[in-house]
Amino acid sequence: MSSSADSVPSGEIRDIRLVDALSDRYLSYALSTIMSRSLPDVRDGLKPVHRRLLFAMRQLKLDPGSGYKKSARVVGDVIGKFHPHGDQSIYDALVRLAQEFSLRYPLIDGQGNFGNIDGDNAAAMRYTEARLTDVAGELLRGIDEDTVEMRPTYDGEAEEPCVLPSAFPNLLANGSQGIAVGMATSIPPHNVGEICDALLYMIKVPNVGFEKLVDFIPGPDFPTGGILVEGRDSILQTYSTGRGSFRVRARWETEDLKGGLYQIVITEIPFQVQKSKLIEKIAELINNKKLFLLNDVRDESAEDIRVVLEPKSRNVDPAVLMESLFKQTELEARASLNMNVLDADQTPRVMNLKEVLQAFLDHRHEMLVRSSRFRLGKIANRLEVLEGYLIAYLNLDEVIRIIREEDKAKQALIARFKLTDVQAEAILNMRLRALRKLEEIAIRDEHAALTAEKLDLEDILAREERRWEIVSDQIKDLRKAYGQKTELGRRRTDISDMPDDVVVPLEAVIEREPLTILCSEKGWIRAMKGHQEDTGEAKYKEGDSGRFFIHAQTTDRLLIFASNGRFYTLGADKLPGGRGFGEPLRLMLELPNDEDIVDILVYRPDQMLLLASSDGRGFQISENDVIAQTRTGKQILNLGEGAQAMICYQIGEKDDMVAVIGENRKLLVFKLEELPEMARGRGVIFQKYRDGGLSDIKTFRSGTEKGEGLTWTDTSGRTWTRTEIIDWLGRRASAGRLPPTGFPRNNKFG
Repeated sequence: MSSSADSVPSGEIRDIRLVDALSDRYLSYALSTIMSRSLPDVRDGLKPVHRRLLFAMRQLKLDPGSGYKKSARVVGDVIGKFHPHGDQSIYDALVRLAQEFSLRYPLIDGQGNFGNIDGDNAAAMRYTEARLTDVAGELLRGIDEDTVEMRPTYDGEAEEPCVLPSAFPNLLANGSQGIAVGMATSIPPHNVGEICDALLYMIKVPNVGFEKLVDFIPGPDFPTGGILVEGRDSILQTYSTGRGSFRVRARWETEDLKGGLYQIVITEIPFQVQKSKLIEKIAELINNKKLFLLNDVRDESAEDIRVVLEPKSRNVDPAVLMESLFKQTELEARASLNMNVLDADQTPRVMNLKEVLQAFLDHRHEMLVRSSRFRLGKIANRLEVLEGYLIAYLNLDEVIRIIREEDKAKQALIARFKLTDVQAEAILNMRLRALRKLEEIAIRDEHAALTAEKLDLEDILAREERRWEIVSDQIKDLRKAYGQKTELGRRRTDISDMPDDVVVPLEAVIEREPLTILCSEKGWIRAMKGHQEDTGEAKYKEGDSGRFFIHAQTTDRLLIFASNGRFYTLGADKLPGGRGFGEPLRLMLELPNDEDIVDILVYRPDQMLLLASSDGRGFQISENDVIAQTRTGKQILNLGEGAQAMICYQIGEKDDMVAVIGENRKLLVFKLEELPEMARGRGVIFQKYRDGGLSDIKTFRSGTEKGEGLTWTDTSGRTWTRTEIIDWLGRRASAGRLPPTGFPRNNKFG
C-alpha cells in the first residue's frame, strides 16, 4: 500500500505570481460584467438578461394576442434555459420592462401589481402574470428568418440569439442604465416618432450634421413627462459627444380657491424620482423651517400624479415658491447621458447620437439582406419541389407505372425523368387527391408567384439603393404605428427655453426670526427669541455678568474676533437657546485658554472694519474678507511680540477721520484715508508711544452739522461732542496731545 506522499495529485499545480493571478481573474470578471451584464448592445438596446427574457417569452408563445402566464413560469424558463442567475434579479428585470413609468415603450404587458412611482415593490412573481407587448414583437420580428447569429446556451442544450432583429430603435426609445467595471452607461428615453424622422433624413442625407439631427430629436422624452429646460447649445454639445446631462423640471399649475387664495398642483415629476420620497423631502424642509413660504404639502394622487402645495399666504409669488423648491428638492433633476454601449463588434465605446442612429440603420440593412437570402433559399427549395410536381403531372401515367412496378421506384424516377433526390421524394410522398387537374393549376400559379418573388429578392440583393428604400418604408410603417399621432407616441416631455433667473429671497428658503444674543464676561453665550430691549432680568452664573448684547436674525452669521487676531464665523441659528446660562463660546470655537473674545459682530456684506492691536498697529478690512470657512477660524491681524488684538471697530458709512488715544493719555486725530486697506498682516502704526500702548480708537465724520464731530461718553453717562479738532489733528504715527476737558480718565471713548 503506497503512502499518501506518493499519491498522484488530482490536478495540475502551477507556480504563478499572485499579482498575475489576480489581474487575470479580475480582467475576466471585468470583461464578463461589461459584455454580459451591464452594457446594452447598440443594435437592439438590450442587455443579455432582457434579451433572454423576451426570447424565452416568445418560446412560451406569450405573444400580445395570447393569454398571460405566471411571471414565475417565465423566470423559471429564463433561469433553466438561458440565464443561470438569481431568480429575484431576473424578476426585477422583468418588472422594469413592464413599468410604464420606467420604460417609455414597455416591452412586457404585466397583469397584477408591478410596483408604482412611489417606489413600492412589485408583488411576488407567483402573483403576477406577463406577456409580450407589440413593441417587443417588433424587436423579435423576423428572428426565425436567419436574421441574427445564434449561439449555444450556457449548458449547450439549446441556442439563443446574440442580438435581436430589432425593427424598433429600442436603445434611444427606452434608454438604458448600467454600471460595469470601470465604465457605466446612462441613456434617457426618447420619442420614437422623432427618432424615425431623424433616421429617414439620415438615409437621404448620410452626412447630416448634428444641428439638423437636434432639429429632429430636440431632447429626451421621459415616460413621466416633465419639462426639459436645458439650453439648445448644451443639448447639441451633449448629443455630439455622447456625454452630458439634461435639466428636467416638474410640471405644475396654480388652482384658484375662494377668498383670493390659491394652491399649486404638481402633475408630473422628473424621471426616476420617487414621489413618496419627494413629498417626504418637502415635508422635512417645511418642518426644518427651510421653506418659509410653503405651509403644507399633500398627496392627492390616484392614477395620475397630483401633489398639492399650499403656500403660506395669498401674497406669495408662485414662481418664487417653485424656484425655491426647484433649488432644494428633486422637483428639478438632471438626467445624465453617457452613451457607452457595445458596438456591432462587441467593443464597448461611447457613441454620439449620429453613430447610434447609423448603427441602427446598418443593423436594419443587414437584417434585410439576411432575411432576403433566407427567403431566397426557401423559395429555391420550394421551386425545386414544384418543378418536380410539374414533371410528374406531364408524365402522370409513367410515374404511376414506375411506382407500381419498380422495386426501387425512387431511383427509377430519378433515372427516367432526371429528377433530384428532393423532387423524387416529394413525388413519392404525394397524396392521390393531389393528382387532380385543379392541383396542377394551383402548383403552376404558385410556381409563377415564387419565381416572380425570387426575381424581386435577387433585385433587392443586387441593388443597395433598393434596400435602403425598403428600410425607409419599414421605418415609415413604424412611425405610423408609434409616431406622435398615436396615443403611445405622443410627446410627454415638453421642450422649453432656459428658465428665467428668478431671485429667491432668503425668506423663501429659511425663516427669519429675530434673536437677542447675550454673551457674558466669562464667555457664556445664548440666543433669546425676539429683539429684547431690556436684559436686566437675564440671569448669569454666580460671579458672572453681561458683556455683549446683540440684535440679530436666525439667518445671520456672527463674526467673532479673538485676542489672537483670528476671526471665527458662527451661524446665529447654531447658538443655544435662551433658557439656562447658554454654553461656553470658547469651547464652541475651540479657542486656546490664554486667548479672549475681543468683539462679536453681526456680519454685514461690504461693511468695513478697523482692526487694532495693543501695540498701536492695525488697518482697514472688509467683512467679506474675514469670513472663516473652517472651525479653526481665519488669521487676519498678525501680532508683534507681547501684543494682543484689542479692537474691532465698524467704520461708519460716511466716516472720514480716525481718533486714537494711548495709555499715555495722548489723543491723535488723522484722516481715515491714511489708514491702508489690507487683507491680513500686522498693519501700520496709528500713534507713537514712548511708554505703554493703545487705549482706544474710533472713527467719526468731521464737520459742524448735527451728528458730526468727535464724540465720547464720560463716566456719568453724558455724551460730549467736539467739532473743533484742529488742535489734535496730525499725521498718522504722530504722538498727539492731551485730550480736551471732560474726556474720561479711563482713556476710553465710551
